[in-house]
Amino acid sequence: MNSKFKLLALVTTLTFLSVKSQAQDQALIYGTITTIDGEQYTGQLRWGKEEAIWTDLFNGTKEENENYRYLSRDDREAMRDRQRNRNRGWTWGYSSSSRYETTHEFQARFGDISKIEINRRSEVKLTMRDGETVYVQNGSNDFDTEVTVMDSDLGKTSFRWNRIEEVEFKEAPKSFNDKLGDPLYGTVSFYGGEYTGFIQWDHDERLSTDILDGDTKDGDVKIEFGKIQSIEKERGGSQVTLASGRELYLRGSNDVDNGNRGIIVTTDFGRVDITWRDFKKVSFSEAPKNTSGYEAYANLKELSGSVTTVSGETLSGRIIYDLDEAYTYEMLQGNDDDVEYIIPMEKIASVSPKNYDYSEVVLKNGTKLTIGDSRDVSDQNDGVLVFSGGKDPQFIMWEDIDIIKFD
Repeated sequence: MNSKFKLLALVTTLTFLSVKSQAQDQALIYGTITTIDGEQYTGQLRWGKEEAIWTDLFNGTKEENENYRYLSRDDREAMRDRQRNRNRGWTWGYSSSSRYETTHEFQARFGDISKIEINRRSEVKLTMRDGETVYVQNGSNDFDTEVTVMDSDLGKTSFRWNRIEEVEFKEAPKSFNDKLGDPLYGTVSFYGGEYTGFIQWDHDERLSTDILDGDTKDGDVKIEFGKIQSIEKERGGSQVTLASGRELYLRGSNDVDNGNRGIIVTTDFGRVDITWRDFKKVSFSEAPKNTSGYEAYANLKELSGSVTTVSGETLSGRIIYDLDEAYTYEMLQGNDDDVEYIIPMEKIASVSPKNYDYSEVVLKNGTKLTIGDSRDVSDQNDGVLVFSGGKDPQFIMWEDIDIIKFD
């Protein structure tokens, strides 16, 4: 091969590698940390030892829910009586016979958030991408944790929670060299089928620099995920194949045995949490070229659509689901046996209650799921409000709903 063709081959290879790198880089959380002293640090971010890509979730508890003010005294009494009859152990907060409220969880993708301001150890003020502000209280390990930034000048720096004033998220450069690692991506097969997307191993490891730990017959090994081609459950451990083709049988740690908390795959429609019992194999690969960056999360909207009751009446307008979810970034959660789904409301076409415990959820990509065992899709749901025109909203109890269709 002459020098001209050698140069062309080199350029082609570098271009291919650059495209792959850019695809992965766009998925990484990126932004600026401002400390309580006013110093700023910009680069790839990681929340604690976990969240590192835009589809990862920030979790907490909503500080208040003003939607309950739309319930009449009769509505509140009916809701409370219904719950007493089922007696399933939910904790209700009310101070008088006319007061009825439940505590609601907050979940949003980091890509849906514009800024996080830390008010105190147990509370943050979130500014969402549409400018809405939400106060969220401690309800997960996303609070009172370290936040790490790979600053282009200083390198890897970690900040204690009480040193951080705010974190402002922004679009990452097309590619950057100073990284904490690349996101894990691949295909997970399990007894219910297979899903492809970004991967969280053991609910924890999600970057190429994270470590898979286990024992061989010769001793303990620690392997960077970036060097692994596949992991397959086998007997009481896992068969691990490296990118080099080398194979190892590992056991003796929760990374590779039944102590594993589960494998989360973030697909194009949401998160699928697969238990170790259902897991078969993961094969790692490069993220696709069209991987979404921060700009893909900018189009937040209020929920809207129609609700048809079991009596045949149809109401259309703005919808507040479960007296709580009012925006497309909020999450619907449910289980299919041991597999848990967490799906952004923007991905859902319709929800149809089927019985006390389960609902049929149809996604906008055509996928149909029958999921339950959570308040979003069972009779623990507090019902919906429908705002039609300038009128006061109409409240519809969950058991009176035939189908909800979202725009």
